[in-house]
Amino acid sequence: MTTDTPLRRRPRSLALDLVASLGERIRNGKLAVGDKLPTEAAIMGEFGVSRTVVREALSQLQAGGLVETRHGIGTFVRSLGETPGFRITPEQLGTLRDVVAVLELRIGLETEAAALAASRRSEANIAALRQALDDLVQAQEDGRSAVGSDFQFHLEIARATQNSHFTELMGTLGRTIIPRARLEPGEALNEEGRLYLRRINSEHESIFDAIVAQDPDAARAAMRTHLVNSRERRRRAETGLA
Repeated sequence: MTTDTPLRRRPRSLALDLVASLGERIRNGKLAVGDKLPTEAAIMGEFGVSRTVVREALSQLQAGGLVETRHGIGTFVRSLGETPGFRITPEQLGTLRDVVAVLELRIGLETEAAALAASRRSEANIAALRQALDDLVQAQEDGRSAVGSDFQFHLEIARATQNSHFTELMGTLGRTIIPRARLEPGEALNEEGRLYLRRINSEHESIFDAIVAQDPDAARAAMRTHLVNSRERRRRAETGLA
């Protein structure tokens, strides 16, 4: 039995490496249509990555139409000939109007997801949310892209609704919905950039605190504030008024 080439250990590329490795298994038939993927724990053990990395990779595979997640059952390989459902591609986020339109969609979707998460979250959900936030801050401190961890936090909120439709839709949308994934340069941060990230982190913590407190109204309000602020920050950045 052959083994796959071990993943490189560059933190920024772990999820992409995992996507590439699992995607290759699907394309070469090692994982056939209808096969159930290994559990998160099994993938973590085989590739030596964290649960956050595994979940981000699975979300990207789902967004690419290679797999589908069935709530309470597992993740399964889709037919390569199947047409993926609704998607937002990087090419659809090329202008300010595009980004604002996606944020408007997210306001409608994620404010209610946050409220449901506050009502239904488990202790495991709370741990996953905390891990995503900690990973986000660590990525910022290391000077790495924090987009993956940012998206993971929002995806974990969808999971905490205990409604698979929220999770599947967020997974389909993918990490491109995080505005700075498309429009912000990947250069060293100045003081203004660090202040920008601190504001975002504070907003994330407010959402997290409301979900921990099982306060749906506060969670809904905190998520709406975060996404409305993101929309306005993007508008100001584009017009040079930030």
